[in-house]
Amino acid sequence: MKEPVTYEDAVDLLDADHKAVKKLFIDYDALCEDAAPVEQKHALAERICQALTVHAQIEEEVFYPAVREAIGDDALMDEALEEHAEAKAMIAEVRSMKLTDHAYDATVKKLAKLIDQHVLEEREQIFLQARNAPLDLRGLTLPLLKRKQQLTKKIASRSKEAT
Repeated sequence: MKEPVTYEDAVDLLDADHKAVKKLFIDYDALCEDAAPVEQKHALAERICQALTVHAQIEEEVFYPAVREAIGDDALMDEALEEHAEAKAMIAEVRSMKLTDHAYDATVKKLAKLIDQHVLEEREQIFLQARNAPLDLRGLTLPLLKRKQQLTKKIASRSKEAT
């Protein structure tokens, strides 16, 4: 039996990712406030980085090309890709830092601010235009979800190999 898709459309799926990552960042802040062990914070930061990496990839491979074609606003879509590049660079920075680096928490929090800004712009501009464009957002949901599952499975298998 096929598993039902629990999202209204592609925007709903992507926004659910945004909300999930926002919660992870809030959890990270709570760990910082509680002076949690660095290993615990690092594990959560890695989950954040993985979620953002998968999210950015499915947007770039599936969602953004469809939206670009439908709305014809290359400048807007190019800006979104530039923001993704900034986020990827910061993710790489977080991943390359030692757990004991005094700037680790600040770097994760800087990443959170960058993501908050991108999400705000995406919701107010890209998602809004996508909803008003002649674009089958419901039809995009399954390809996005399938690609997300593939990437998540690939990351999980890499994690198992590393342990």
